[in-house]
Amino acid sequence: MRVLFVTMPFKSHLQPMVPLAWALRAAGHEVRLAGEPGFVDTITESGLTAVSVGPDETLEQRLRSIRGGDDLPGQLVPPFSLDSLYAMGDEHRDGLSWEGVTWLLDNLVVPRTWLLNDEMVDDLVACCRSWQPDLVLCDVLAHAGAVAADVVGAAHARTVFWFDVNLRLRHDFLRARERQPLGKRPDMLRDWYAEWAGKYGREFTEELVTGQFAVNVLPERCRLEPHERTLSMRYVPYNDRSVVPSWLHETPRAPHASRTPRVLMTFGVSARQWTDLQDMSVEQVQKILDSVADLDIELIVTVPDEAREQLRGVPENTRIVNFVPMDLILPTCSAVIHHGGAGSFNGSLVHGIPQLVIGHSVDAPGKRVALRQTGAGLSIAPQDVTGPRVREQLTRLLEDDSFRVAAGRLQQEALTHPAPSALVPELERVTAEYRSRVG
Repeated sequence: MRVLFVTMPFKSHLQPMVPLAWALRAAGHEVRLAGEPGFVDTITESGLTAVSVGPDETLEQRLRSIRGGDDLPGQLVPPFSLDSLYAMGDEHRDGLSWEGVTWLLDNLVVPRTWLLNDEMVDDLVACCRSWQPDLVLCDVLAHAGAVAADVVGAAHARTVFWFDVNLRLRHDFLRARERQPLGKRPDMLRDWYAEWAGKYGREFTEELVTGQFAVNVLPERCRLEPHERTLSMRYVPYNDRSVVPSWLHETPRAPHASRTPRVLMTFGVSARQWTDLQDMSVEQVQKILDSVADLDIELIVTVPDEAREQLRGVPENTRIVNFVPMDLILPTCSAVIHHGGAGSFNGSLVHGIPQLVIGHSVDAPGKRVALRQTGAGLSIAPQDVTGPRVREQLTRLLEDDSFRVAAGRLQQEALTHPAPSALVPELERVTAEYRSRVG
């Protein structure tokens, strides 16, 4: 069969897709990955075939153009609590209010949908009409992929590598909407899909928004509100071109090397591209380094070269690197401090490593809830991050064995999911079930 992946122009969105794409390719299926022109080289570095769709301008350029050349905006903060949005499961949960859910849709979800997808739809439809894929696997933000799949009758699914906030929000919206008076039930997301579907002679269905099914790598205890048709898959790390660092198996930089725990502190690859995604300033990183300088650990910190040059000093127990492949370093770690990104969170899960989440990625609040409920880690809200606070929480992770035990339980759950190669036959079956031909 022919399988088209559709990704957003972020490495953190592409990389989790690559193992499944290669599993399909190795099973004899034709595979292509669609992304914006400026992202094509990143796709082809994975060894897979790229399809260029969308505008020549990068996403950052489009944002600056919209704002008249001004600096990129910071993250909008809702004027209400989001605790309910990130509650695990859906039993005994109060959904967001109508006012809350419409605020999120109007200010965040729908504008992002326009920005990321409007200039991709026509190209994706043309690609699908020409190539006739049987299955389209979409990044959870790649709404254009569902439209194009529907036009040609391809099966289509969401690939979920983080907490699926959008699906939870859609369910909350539909429930809250039912309680509103007739005539006062606007649905801007539906309107967006309906307009594009209508352009190609198709009608809106809720499956356009939710996908016909989902492929999800998270353990069941870490899912907000899974798709009613969910295929579980084991998370397999992929980190672009990787070389084993020469220092990886060297004696740790710490006073008692033979029993010194290694700790990784990393803030992800996407943050390097986007100022508003950067969770930690150089000054904050410096204060954390100073606060843990006397701990008997080997601390590995990933920061860009330009940020490294701004650090006042690097303690003896700390090694600063520009990049290290997660799948190589995580098995050697006793704890991980990170921003809440998919690679850091999922990689730590499958290696059974206790985690300290200190970032403000979109789904970081859900990860903080999951770690608290499972006992597999700790978290600090971004506004509460200080050097002493990080030291305190890190010390707890290293000294309290219950975190390692709980992380091990989550690891076992994650490893029960089929590997990408083992999932391929199920994808073949489900695709045959949903695939239709449109004249």
